[in-house]
Amino acid sequence: MSAPLTTSVINKEAIKSATVYSILICISSVHLMNDMMQSVVSALFPVLEQSLRLSLAQIGWIAFTLNMTSSVMQPVVGLISDKRPAPWMLPVGMFSSMIGMAGLAFAPNFYMVLLAVVFVGLGSAVFHPEGSRVVHLAAGPRRAFSQSIYQVGGNFGQMLGPLMTMLIFLPFGQKGAIWGTLLAAAAIIILIKVVPWYKTHLAVQDGKRQQRKAAGSMKAALSPKVVGFALAILFAIVFARSWYAAAIGNFYQFYVVETYGLSIKHAQIPLFLFMAAGVAGTFLGGILADRIGRKKMMLLSILGAAPFALALPHLPLPMVYPLIVLLGFILQSGFSVSVVYAQELMPGKVGTASGLITGLAFGMGGLGAVVLGYLADSRSLSFVMAACSVLPLIGLLAFMLPKDRREAA
Repeated sequence: MSAPLTTSVINKEAIKSATVYSILICISSVHLMNDMMQSVVSALFPVLEQSLRLSLAQIGWIAFTLNMTSSVMQPVVGLISDKRPAPWMLPVGMFSSMIGMAGLAFAPNFYMVLLAVVFVGLGSAVFHPEGSRVVHLAAGPRRAFSQSIYQVGGNFGQMLGPLMTMLIFLPFGQKGAIWGTLLAAAAIIILIKVVPWYKTHLAVQDGKRQQRKAAGSMKAALSPKVVGFALAILFAIVFARSWYAAAIGNFYQFYVVETYGLSIKHAQIPLFLFMAAGVAGTFLGGILADRIGRKKMMLLSILGAAPFALALPHLPLPMVYPLIVLLGFILQSGFSVSVVYAQELMPGKVGTASGLITGLAFGMGGLGAVVLGYLADSRSLSFVMAACSVLPLIGLLAFMLPKDRREAA
């Protein structure tokens, strides 16, 4: 009886090192739907604030629950999947998010909203490390570009949050969240195509690794001290970006209502522009990073955004719109690059690296939402926006990162 994958099949597949765009588009589409479901939560904030009479601190706790549930679990899932990859977990994660969407539509109070958000967060926690591994397998030589395609899907899903607020939740209210179950169902259908490919190429990857090990061609890993130091800096940079993004994504809509007198509906426009520009920035950042290097791209991203972030709270309304476009474009151009940089610091641990960056470090944005919510209630939204504007300056730490390390994992 022949093995499921013969040596000849593996060798034939191993030759195919080109980027597999069909798989990248599929997994990016699922990423879009996953992050759209997460965006439903933040898109509901203006509705929940009024219908359930929530404070800004409670809004912060909802954002915290979503981010921390998905974030704390991501490194755990990544660590487990590095040792024993589980393609079947991809549709399971989407099913968890489906339950969360249904719960969110009918939650009668603050605590039931939190419970529904936990299911959405768990679904995201399962999806992201496994999704990043699929991207890594399909990337070929264009890792940063492939990661940017994947992240563009997620960013596009987040970008639709303000539009959902304007077109769905303000007219239809909380029950409009039920349509999110259709997103989960569509994602599961797409994953039926991805999972078999994923299983096959896991075997191909194992074959390549064994060949390199037998030939003695595997590069020496960086010392644990160097990797730990680099990851600490990377966490600080992602932390700064995440806290700033939490300020914009969760509270800027309330800030422009208070400061410029806009309606909740019109307050979604600058938020949408920020996120839409971030989609374009993520895509371009991946292309540039493959050419100029990961470290340089991260420096350009977060330091380039600093002057725009510092200026934003002090501008008249007509100037907000063009500046927030530039801010979103530059700030988000380095995020997918951060993930690839971490993967190259930790060869062979794609899931762990992805979970640490997109999960644990990014989850600090959830903690930021709680802290910023309390500050907004106790001080003012203007104080929060001004204080957060200095966060991109933490990007100066990127000068201390080691040079790029490129190695096939």
